[in-house]
Amino acid sequence: MPTIVVEVMPKAELLDPQGKAVAGALARTGHTGFTGVRLGKRFELTVDGPVDDALRASVKQIAEEILSNQVIEDVVGIHYEVTNVELAEEAVEAASVTDEGFGAPAGETH
Repeated sequence: MPTIVVEVMPKAELLDPQGKAVAGALARTGHTGFTGVRLGKRFELTVDGPVDDALRASVKQIAEEILSNQVIEDVVGIHYEVTNVELAEEAVEAASVTDEGFGAPAGETH
């Protein structure tokens, strides 16, 4: 089943107190070289079917209206992830068909 990941971050112009706290902790524990930290939210939505244009539009609307507070946050990313099983199925399907549309049995190369 595909997973849709929605990432939400505080607007850049707003103070991020949690990020400031983490940045302070990094400095106190000797981790240097970081100029700032900002914390955001990650939502994972599992889909029970194919991801099509209608679903993408619906996810965009959900991200903007429900998953984020548009006054203080921005939706910075919507990613569509597939599982390793789905990738393997696509690879098997692609490998079984040649340019002419005929597939060779497994293990045979003609």
